[in-house]
Amino acid sequence: MQYQYKDFLSDFKIWDQKSHAKQWLLFPENIGKRLSIDETCLSNGELYTILTNKSGRGRKGTIVAMILGTKASSVIDVIEKIPLKKRNLVKEITLDMAANMGLIAKKCFPNSVRVIDRFHLQKLASEALQEIRIKYRWKAIDQENEAIEEAKKFNKKYESQTLVNGDTLKQLLARSRHFLYKTKTKWSVSQTERANLLFELYPDILKAYNLTQELRTIFEKKNDKIIGFAKLAKWHEKVNQSGFNSFNTISRTIINHYQAILNYFDNRSTNASAESFNAKIKAFRAQFRGVRNVEFFLFRLTNIYA
Repeated sequence: MQYQYKDFLSDFKIWDQKSHAKQWLLFPENIGKRLSIDETCLSNGELYTILTNKSGRGRKGTIVAMILGTKASSVIDVIEKIPLKKRNLVKEITLDMAANMGLIAKKCFPNSVRVIDRFHLQKLASEALQEIRIKYRWKAIDQENEAIEEAKKFNKKYESQTLVNGDTLKQLLARSRHFLYKTKTKWSVSQTERANLLFELYPDILKAYNLTQELRTIFEKKNDKIIGFAKLAKWHEKVNQSGFNSFNTISRTIINHYQAILNYFDNRSTNASAESFNAKIKAFRAQFRGVRNVEFFLFRLTNIYA
């Protein structure tokens, strides 16, 4: 049935973008004032840079461009096929902190304000927190192995120490992964009990968790760019005092991109629409059990979303 649709029922054979579909697709008519740029994996690990119009809301008219690869110069060459007059209409573009995305946005859309997605910052902070948890988990595993080996030397049976909630130290650190991503108000009763034990035994994890939540609160509660800047400065100071190398890296990253990060407070714009559209592409791909013919897949995708 799919072959009949491809070869006889659809317009695939006369598709005007078929000759270059694997390399790039352009839909200049879908350009708008507010765009998102991101990368997505199509098949076999091949990355595409995808430019979407926020006003398309993930429906028809969303895709502006899809370009094979993420190399800035290659992507710029394709996007510049869109007339400058149209590109000058773009007033805002959301993106992540990748240098290539920033360069593409700057070169192709000179009149636009670049806004770095706050969720990428929060993700980095969560990863830094998990790094500290994992460090203590490996330490707990090593301590348990040493205790087992010591017991064997004296022909004794090793019994692991259990905490009041029934977890061993190793289990406590492993089972704490999920609730550390959440705010305290979203914890279940068992997660609250586990968190209290974890934070009592490992004050560094509590300190890192608080830093993560404070960064989230800055973006969720503040609307003013000046206040946001002041709050971020206070957060930087707390990070410096914490002594956590991974959080210091995030702090330096924010300093290096502070202007594009602070632009978030103007319209509270994020790259959520691009992430959502990436999920649609993955669902579309899963529906057809992968991508057998890249050009035909792109033809069907753009028929729906471009």
